[in-house]
Amino acid sequence: MTTERVKRIQKSQTMKIAAKAIELRDKGVDIIDFSVGEPDFDTPGIIKEAGKRAIDADLIKYTVNAGLQELREAISVKLLNENQLSYSASQIIVSNGAKQSIFNAVMALAEAGDEVLIPAPYYVSYPEMVKFSGAEPRIIHTQQSKGFKIDAEMLESSITEKTKLLIICNPSNPTGLLYTKEELRDIAEVVEKFSLYVISDEVYEKLVYDKKFYSFACVNKNIYERTLIVNGASKAFAMTGWRLGYAAGPAHIISDMDKIQSHSTSAASAVAQYAVIEALKSAQSDVQRMVAEYRRRRDTVMGYLDEIPGISYAKPDGAFYIFPDISNFLNKNVNGRKIESSFDLSLYLLETVNVNTVPGAVFGSDKHIRIAYSTSLENIREGMERIGRGLKALLEGRS
Repeated sequence: MTTERVKRIQKSQTMKIAAKAIELRDKGVDIIDFSVGEPDFDTPGIIKEAGKRAIDADLIKYTVNAGLQELREAISVKLLNENQLSYSASQIIVSNGAKQSIFNAVMALAEAGDEVLIPAPYYVSYPEMVKFSGAEPRIIHTQQSKGFKIDAEMLESSITEKTKLLIICNPSNPTGLLYTKEELRDIAEVVEKFSLYVISDEVYEKLVYDKKFYSFACVNKNIYERTLIVNGASKAFAMTGWRLGYAAGPAHIISDMDKIQSHSTSAASAVAQYAVIEALKSAQSDVQRMVAEYRRRRDTVMGYLDEIPGISYAKPDGAFYIFPDISNFLNKNVNGRKIESSFDLSLYLLETVNVNTVPGAVFGSDKHIRIAYSTSLENIREGMERIGRGLKALLEGRS
């Protein structure tokens, strides 16, 4: 028997394409993978050594549910020094990845009868988390021409008497958008006016290129009291498999999240916690090295996209994704095959030129695909050349 809660949510819609990619690889086909949202770098050695030391010292028992005091204090120092945000350890909770932090926050803040605002394009799990809580996701559709950003007017026009919460991703997965401090202030005015809460997913905070990152919680004291910021080690420190995220916010929200987590996973891995203490203290030069390489990769992808007729995109200022508009390639026929959606196009690119991308529909825009440039420059050059050939053939009606 399936519960109504489970019926409300969807399994990942990318399974068909992922399964096809696996099938082709198993047959020996050389697939260039632009679908994976994780760094291809190794976890820096200094972090791995800290994890090894924890194992050798038998620091492998359960920690307190909210996370090691030492780690939460290190996060507190990080937030103060880098974001000018003052949080005590009691205002911070450590979880099994940033995704769990977001899930816990949604469960703590939203329930049946509430509406949660989510700008599209969005991270695929946001609407499903909201549905799981019993609340209703209300999507705010943005425009590529405006950098996929919401503004005060768009936000206010989407608010109803049921609106409880806004979820933003800054920098964004899948678009790479980065809000300026002025843009955040404009949004904050509306949040204050309607007494909303905000979950600000800032896990890509350190992966920024041309502008400065500002945390939503730093806009003003009132917003600080209504914002739950989420971050983690996965993206910045190339620690995806270590599963370590955290949230900081008002003490009463953190307390509720602590309660929820205590009955689901309990504390995060002790070894990962000790490793992240070292990451926060000592791995900044490694982050800078990785960001410099991501910048080169981003610029390389944009250079190839600029040469493909019919493609447009908004320049990403953060994360490691670009979200090109492929609408000029939809409703095309090639060898009896009609390309009607972003799913069709991603499958076409996979089967004809062996490049794996993610359909924009899973992020709330069927006119786009997501390309992750979290792979080597060699792969990027080869993959983008293949995409160019495939799209040109599609325009010409051949494959």
